[in-house]
Amino acid sequence: MAEKGNFDFIYNPIKQKMQELVTPITYTTYIEKLTPVDVDGRFIVLETPTETFAKYITGTLAEKMREAIIKADVGVSDFRLKVEGSDGFAFNAPDEEFAAPPANIDKKYTFDSFVVGKNNEFVYAAALSVADDPAGTYNPLFIYGGTGLGKTHLIQAIANKIVAEKPDLKVIYVTCEQFVNEIIDTMFTSRGPDARDKSIKLRQYYRTADVLIIDDIQFIENKKAVQEEFFHTFNELVSKGKQIVISSDHPPKELTALEERLRTRFSGGLLFDILPPNFETKIAILKRKAFEKKCIVPEDVLTFLAQDSGDDVRTLEGRLTKVIFASKLHEEPISVALARSALSEAVSESGKEEITEESVLSAVTSYYRIARNDIVGKSKKKEVVIPRQICCFLMCELLSLPLISIGKVLGGRDHTTILYSRDKVEEMCRVNEKIAKDVDDIKNIILKK
Repeated sequence: MAEKGNFDFIYNPIKQKMQELVTPITYTTYIEKLTPVDVDGRFIVLETPTETFAKYITGTLAEKMREAIIKADVGVSDFRLKVEGSDGFAFNAPDEEFAAPPANIDKKYTFDSFVVGKNNEFVYAAALSVADDPAGTYNPLFIYGGTGLGKTHLIQAIANKIVAEKPDLKVIYVTCEQFVNEIIDTMFTSRGPDARDKSIKLRQYYRTADVLIIDDIQFIENKKAVQEEFFHTFNELVSKGKQIVISSDHPPKELTALEERLRTRFSGGLLFDILPPNFETKIAILKRKAFEKKCIVPEDVLTFLAQDSGDDVRTLEGRLTKVIFASKLHEEPISVALARSALSEAVSESGKEEITEESVLSAVTSYYRIARNDIVGKSKKKEVVIPRQICCFLMCELLSLPLISIGKVLGGRDHTTILYSRDKVEEMCRVNEKIAKDVDDIKNIILKK
């Protein structure tokens, strides 16, 4: 058994998730008293001070603990308990038959919800082939293209399909930003006797994947130590016949700040670019988004929205969202006249959007009478968390920004956190009339400014 304290780097993120799932008293009384003493395969071994503690955790908190472990995404999927001074386990979870699915993929990103056009039909077919037969034909699969064209949708669709149809495979989806932060943390910020253990555990986590999916690989540029680690992880997975999927905003040859050996390996697989959608594909995307929003939009309005909308699918969806909201706000049917008015309200004389990250932040903080620093800070109080999540939701709805950019505005949060907050508010609006009213009121404030 390892020395106590060597595994805090794994247990601390789990504790943070547990803090969201249990009451403060339960957290202080039980969760903080647990000590991580070992990692055994997929299990983190926790030591309790007494038998009574072990019984309460086993009988009452086991499922919440598992949920927290999965959400923390630290390379383990379950836990075992032992009482201090005892050699046996007070709680020993059974060996699992299937690998735990990644907790940071959006289930809405599927192949069925992806709109296929001439601009992306080949990359769609390649992604579907990888999902059907991981490491069979296209390995690595490298998808590149501009912002907002569907790269993240496709690679998460691969993850969702494999998780659903091949649950025995270990699928890891990670943003490059998250990967870089984890590697840098283990290499440069760890101190003391657990530094080596932390590095080894993280390396094992990634190198035991059956499918490794990394989003926005361009963020690895100019980070030599991280590139070195990824190079060896890449080689080991490919040598074992494991699937690697990578997305980027540029093809490998244009990632000039990458080491040549990495560019060569990326180019050694199958490269596919996603091109901007043509006019017909834009119409199809708008129809799909309108369907998802449970709204009927006339053909002439769809045509109007598709014209002069640029290449970014997010901008296209943002135009549709503004029109649908204007229809609800003014209680008018959707028409070209309403669409033209709604879009002009959000556009200044210079042609630039008046709605900005700051205007959304200002509206939310004023409405809830809380400080800006609270929204972008780390407070987990309910009176701050809900406005912060609503802020995420509104930025996603009203702004044509990448999720990673919204995350930076809101205190450097990961784009998966933004996705979670967006979906959480969307769900709350369906079941909570007050939240739905708050969101509509804040939208009204923003659009009327």
